[in-house]
Amino acid sequence: MSGVRYLDEFRDGSIARGLVKRIAEVARGLPVMRFMEVCGTHTVAIYRSGIRQLLPENIELISGPGCPVCVTPNRFIDRAIAYARRPDVTICTFGDMVRVPGSTSSLELEKGRRADVRVVYSPLDAVEIAQQCPERKIVFLGVGFETTAPTVGAAIEVAAKQRVANFFVSCGHKVMPPALTALTADGRLGLSGFILPAHVSAIIGVGPYEFLASQHGLAGVIAGFEPLDILYGILMLTEMLSEGRPAIAIQYRRVVRREGNPRALDVLQRVFTPRDDDWRGLGVIAGSGLAIGPAYAEHDAEANIHVEVEPTKVHPRCRCGDVLRGLCRPEECPLFAKVCTPEAPVGACMVSTEGTCAACYKYGRRLQEGQNNG
Repeated sequence: MSGVRYLDEFRDGSIARGLVKRIAEVARGLPVMRFMEVCGTHTVAIYRSGIRQLLPENIELISGPGCPVCVTPNRFIDRAIAYARRPDVTICTFGDMVRVPGSTSSLELEKGRRADVRVVYSPLDAVEIAQQCPERKIVFLGVGFETTAPTVGAAIEVAAKQRVANFFVSCGHKVMPPALTALTADGRLGLSGFILPAHVSAIIGVGPYEFLASQHGLAGVIAGFEPLDILYGILMLTEMLSEGRPAIAIQYRRVVRREGNPRALDVLQRVFTPRDDDWRGLGVIAGSGLAIGPAYAEHDAEANIHVEVEPTKVHPRCRCGDVLRGLCRPEECPLFAKVCTPEAPVGACMVSTEGTCAACYKYGRRLQEGQNNG
């Protein structure tokens, strides 16, 4: 794939047909193989391109906990809402977080009640707002995996260097490898391998995934996001299993290096410290979260801004957690496309643009209707 350099080529139908044919040839006679993608961008691309419908019957794709907004638990949302209700606090966040339902409210509803909630495009925007409004406490919601955590860490370092004492981060960052450990331990999934997250891998490289092959006999491919990237990644997974040599491989070589991004990793090490953390659907996973380290404790919202957080509640029929764990498809949730829609989301998986339920609602239903009409 190294010779494929332009966007249209990554979507070339003739190349795709060739890859699909080759996947079917390699998969012929093999037992059922279940591959999980753990990146929301992959999930959207798979639904949008109809890749599931192109694969042989013995290859199944499962969507996992790849959407950072989706795996953020209600407790974090409820704390953000409690901050927003303080008259001296301004919440700064990326857009998807605003509409995620908490236990009884959302940041969108609180904004409608005159809370100061602002959508920003970078954590450095929040640092700038803090400089402009020294009388207010500016709380940035740090949500995301290893991809976004370095930028938040860099913003914390900037705030510390420039003595912006009213800039705080509510830290909900998570790291992916411990979640993969939890997924491999779930015997209900019967996984054969992973389509590994390219954005995360651009930061952490290959090493943190090696345990999947060496300890669990699972194949893993770091794939890009275009249809041909994903199909080629599936072919690589299928070939490894066919040959009985599960390993961790890089398909997305135009971006990902085996060693990752040393500068970003340095920021993570300087600013954050590992902690156990709660994931929607997966529960508390040891070492899966990042806390702001002691050197930057003055910018930790939880340590410096006291709020009473309401008791956590979740909708009793929402199956967001099961969707994130790969135990059910969105259309198997009784609320999907009935009570829960993008316009009136009940669960986080229907809110985020990377959510499995949102992707299924936007693209999967259309494909299903086309098949039924055909």
